Amino acid sequence: MADSRAYPDRPILAVSAAIVRDGRVLIVRRARAPAQGLFTLPGGVVEAGETLTQALSREIREELGLAIEPTALAGYREVVGRDEAGVVERHFVILAFAAHWRGGEPQPSDEIAEVRWLRPAELQALPTTDGLAEIVDAAFHRLNAGPQ
Repeated sequence: MADSRAYPDRPILAVSAAIVRDGRVLIVRRARAPAQGLFTLPGGVVEAGETLTQALSREIREELGLAIEPTALAGYREVVGRDEAGVVERHFVILAFAAHWRGGEPQPSDEIAEVRWLRPAELQALPTTDGLAEIVDAAFHRLNAGPQ
């Protein structure tokens, strides 16, 4: 099956969530590309007709079985990957939201190899996607979740 997200003619809009529960943030290790093996925030692509928060809630429910309450935009990241010839192979614009955990217990899936609830300072010891620590810090500030 062809990858419909490879070699796009424009950036693909995605959302992710810094889900906070009891002073910890949910971090996932991706099971497949892009970002395979790296720790990052859970999320996915926005589908036509969805608002950003609808897409985020759906993706988190589908990937992890969690109920969340997105509350504020915590930042954004752009991921641009080029092939050996320098042609854009991937281009995602990811809007990261601060969110409160509201229910469920996260479970790994075909997209997620591992889940961890971590204090923000613990991110330093992990291989993460670029800018993860800054997004998590911004999310905690947006949620007024206390010191890290």
